[in-house]
Amino acid sequence: MTQITPVILSGGSGTRLWPLSRKSYPKQFARLIGEESLFQSCARRLSGEGADGLRFTPPAIVTGADFRFIVTEQLQEVGVDPGPVVIEPEAKNTAPAVLAAALHAQAQDPEAVLLVAPSDHLIPDAAAFRAAVAQGMQAVTEGRLVTFGIRPDRPETGYGYLHLAQAPDGSGGPVPLEAFVEKPALAEAERMLADGAYRWNAGIFLFAAKDIVAAFDRHAPAIVAPVRAALEAAQHDLGFLRLAPGPWARLPDDSIDYAVMEKAEALSVVPFDGAWSDLGSWEAVLRETAPEAGGTATSGSALAIDCRNTLLRSEDPEVELVGIGLDGIFAVAMPDAVLVARLDRAQDVKQAVTALKARGARQAEAFAMDHRPWGHYETLALSDRFQVKRIVVKPGAALSLQSHHHRSEHWIVVAGTARVTVDGTVQLVTENQSIYVPLGSVHRMENPGKVPMVLIEVQTGSYLGEDDIIRYEDVYARGQGAKG
Repeated sequence: MTQITPVILSGGSGTRLWPLSRKSYPKQFARLIGEESLFQSCARRLSGEGADGLRFTPPAIVTGADFRFIVTEQLQEVGVDPGPVVIEPEAKNTAPAVLAAALHAQAQDPEAVLLVAPSDHLIPDAAAFRAAVAQGMQAVTEGRLVTFGIRPDRPETGYGYLHLAQAPDGSGGPVPLEAFVEKPALAEAERMLADGAYRWNAGIFLFAAKDIVAAFDRHAPAIVAPVRAALEAAQHDLGFLRLAPGPWARLPDDSIDYAVMEKAEALSVVPFDGAWSDLGSWEAVLRETAPEAGGTATSGSALAIDCRNTLLRSEDPEVELVGIGLDGIFAVAMPDAVLVARLDRAQDVKQAVTALKARGARQAEAFAMDHRPWGHYETLALSDRFQVKRIVVKPGAALSLQSHHHRSEHWIVVAGTARVTVDGTVQLVTENQSIYVPLGSVHRMENPGKVPMVLIEVQTGSYLGEDDIIRYEDVYARGQGAKG
């Protein structure tokens, strides 16, 4: 049985799928297609052992601090126990993230073999992918770095390509790589499609930890020293491994392709003929969604009348999204934002996010619903001096012991029971009861029950920002700041 450690990269922001994907809760955690998130599907795909001779160890996750509890909660939902959850102090692209995971794995097992995969790709046939990984192990045992090449089914200009030394012979075995090819113009993409020796670059890699570390030493030494320092000074925090921010800040923003793979000599490609998508645009989502008659797909509270080649998604049951006579259009409705565009402009969604950030719109990066380790809240109303929230606290969970400089709060329990602490006084507050938290009071809210507790919070004051918080105790060790 061949043992492989998956490394799941889960720190991206997914702005091309705005407004469903935002910096505060990006696409890998959303249920874009099916009942699982892309992250959950990836974790399940890279778990367990099978007749193919592969045994996956618990996956190593590399993510950001804001997503650490989302990661563990989503893994728990699908029954996958994680290995190390490595927290990046800031996003520095894939090269530092992969090296940190490789160095950590090598310290635990000098012969560790890693399978590095983005968390936001769609690969419906998990068995076919595992078979491709098994094929790649032949090259790994020879000390080669392996990447996976997706068989193109169209002249795609949005992907990078891999130029194979020869066209695949159908055996599925590794093929030497001739060169990486940048995203091509349409005419070049058409030529490569017809050639047969070109594959899409999936950004999925298989190698021995010692071999990728050696490749970094040889081709990207400027990355190695800061990553080693960040790992050596890392802090363990509630089961997470926080890389040291000082050395990490010195790192360049660089992808593993540019830093190492395009310079490496011993590199092989495993051809993969199964279905695959990076779901990098709403056009890709339409392509992968089972279309209705006329090439139109709808989800949620959406209705298409006499439409063709159109995607309509309503992510709010209270928002009815109706399209009439549309062709080549996608529309996505959220509770706080609506996007409508032509499918041929799907790659330009980032422009909308940039423009919204420039005008200070909260919707550019954050949702009305904010996920926290204890549950979530959503803003129902917001004005200059008041805010109304709906707060849901998971069974057994507790908010931090805290106070505010600029606001008072009034809590009304509408479901379940809350254990409330205000200036040292503890009491139970049940459905239809309320409690007032004066400005400056030290307070905490807990759910002692076995069902979610729901309350309505009314804040009043001169400043209502999430950073107006002083934490005195917190079971999630978030420190100070809006999220910690």
